[in-house]
Amino acid sequence: MSLMGVVIVTYNSRDEILPCLESLLATDGSARLRIVIVDNASSDDTVARVREWSDGSVAASVPEARLAKPLTLLPQGKNLGFAAGVNVGLRVLQRDPEISRFWLLNPDTIVPAATPAKLMAEPDGFALMGNRICYSDPDEIIQIDAGQIDTRFGVTSNINLGERASITPTPVPAEIDFISGASLIASRDFVETAGLMPETYFLYYEEVDWALRRGDLPLVFCADAPIYHVAGASIGSPSLDRAASHFSLYHKHRSRLIFLRRWHPRSVFWGLAYGCAKALQLAVIQGWQAGWAVLAGQFGWQYPFEANRYAINEASSDRSVS
Repeated sequence: MSLMGVVIVTYNSRDEILPCLESLLATDGSARLRIVIVDNASSDDTVARVREWSDGSVAASVPEARLAKPLTLLPQGKNLGFAAGVNVGLRVLQRDPEISRFWLLNPDTIVPAATPAKLMAEPDGFALMGNRICYSDPDEIIQIDAGQIDTRFGVTSNINLGERASITPTPVPAEIDFISGASLIASRDFVETAGLMPETYFLYYEEVDWALRRGDLPLVFCADAPIYHVAGASIGSPSLDRAASHFSLYHKHRSRLIFLRRWHPRSVFWGLAYGCAKALQLAVIQGWQAGWAVLAGQFGWQYPFEANRYAINEASSDRSVS
C-alpha cells in the first residue's frame, strides 16, 4: 500500500495541533501516513506540546504506532511564511520513495476516520486534489470545496461557501481554479514537475499560483472525504461570524497584487482600483485600520500596525516578484 506524507505548518498552534494529530492517528488503519510538522517559530509552547505528546509525556488517546514512521518535528528559527514552511516539510518527504502523494493540512483541523483512506484511494494522474472543508462549528456548513479566481481583480472565492454539506453537490473539476491550502493533496508527479510551492507569498495565494503550474495534469476533487476546520485560528482569517484581522487583510491584498503581477499584469490597474474601493468600504464598516491594512498590503508598504501575537518575518516584505 502506498504511503501518504502529511505536512502541517504550525504557528502558535498549541491549542489546535494535538486534537489534529489525534484525529489523524484515529484513522481506520487502511491509510499509511508519515507526518512532518514544521513550526514557524511559534512564540507559545506549540513545539514543547508536540514533543511531549510524541514522546509519551502527554497521554495520547490513539497509539502513535498508527504512523508509518515516527512523527518528524522541524522547528524553524524564524517565521518563514506558509509556503516556505510547507517546502521544508516537502523536501523531507520527497526523500522517501514510498510516498506517492503529499497532503498539506492546517493544524486547526479535525480529520474524520475514513477521510485519509478515501484520499489515498483516488486514482493517480492528477496534479492537485481537494476535499470538502467544513467549519467545525457548525459542522454542517461548508467553508470551501475548492476555489475560483476572478482574473480581472485577482479576487478569489470559495465554491459552496456557507452551504449545507448534506444537501450540496461537490464541484466538478471544470469549475475549479485552485485547491485550498488548508487541505490540499499534491501528487509526486506534480511536485517533481512543477516544483515546490512559490515562496514569494508570505500568506495566501501560494496555492492559487501553484495550481497554475500544473501543465496538463488536472485538478480533481475527492467526494465524501471531509475535514473540519477552525478557520483562521493562527492568523485571523475571516469566518462566518468573524471579520478578518488586520494582519489577514494586509497579507491577503499584498499577495493578491503579487499574483496579478506574476500571472495577469494587464489586470494590475483594475486590481489596485478594486483594493482602493475595498479599503474605503472596510474603513466605513470596520474602522480606518482595516482600510489602511488593505492599502498597505496591496501597495507593498510595511505592515502598519504592531504585530502583537502575529509574528511577521520582515525579510518576507523584501522578496522580489519574479
